[in-house]
Amino acid sequence: MEYKTIKLEDIQNNLEFQTYIKKSNELLGVFGFTDHSAGHTGKVAHVAYEMLLQLGYSQREAELAQIAGFIHDIGNMVNRVDHAQTGALIAFQLLSNMGMHPEEIATVVSAVGNHDEKHGKAIGPISAALIIADKTDVRRSRVRNKDINTFDIHDRVNYAVEEANLKIDTRKKKNIVRLILKIDKKICPVMDYFEIFLERMILCKNAAEFLNAEFQLNINDAKIL
Repeated sequence: MEYKTIKLEDIQNNLEFQTYIKKSNELLGVFGFTDHSAGHTGKVAHVAYEMLLQLGYSQREAELAQIAGFIHDIGNMVNRVDHAQTGALIAFQLLSNMGMHPEEIATVVSAVGNHDEKHGKAIGPISAALIIADKTDVRRSRVRNKDINTFDIHDRVNYAVEEANLKIDTRKKKNIVRLILKIDKKICPVMDYFEIFLERMILCKNAAEFLNAEFQLNINDAKIL
């Protein structure tokens, strides 16, 4: 069998992937979750891709991280619970249908299946890049609720983030992956951020180690992690 080199544009132009990502975001909207549309998946794909290139990984490894980033939340079409594992199974079938090489399929679906902090962890460079790109996408524009008076803690934490930048520093002996946040503490105390995101930040810290890097978190010009 002749396998194909699948790239992000092939995924973006695939009707099944388009539909299932759209439906995943719609289902999460019913339950009041933050935005998981192509805005989120596209950003995760871009950040994962650029991260691996900056850290010296190959073009193809970066492309696989890009694909994994774009499709990582597709399992939400079924249910939020165990969405990473469900998404891996869906992605396996669709990527097989598209003719991707089995070894690359295995790399992508294992990254998708391990991106959630409840049951997953970094198991390779593509997986590590996906985790960091996904868990650091915190921003005001992801909040769907327009009524600040009815915000839950997830809404407050995301809405409070005025600026969020992920920087890669390769100048030191050990590479640094640094998330820099500017938070409006009148909307959300820093402790609220940790209540929601501490587990995710630890996941990012462990993922960075897989990339031979150190993960750092800066909030309002103070080094927190």
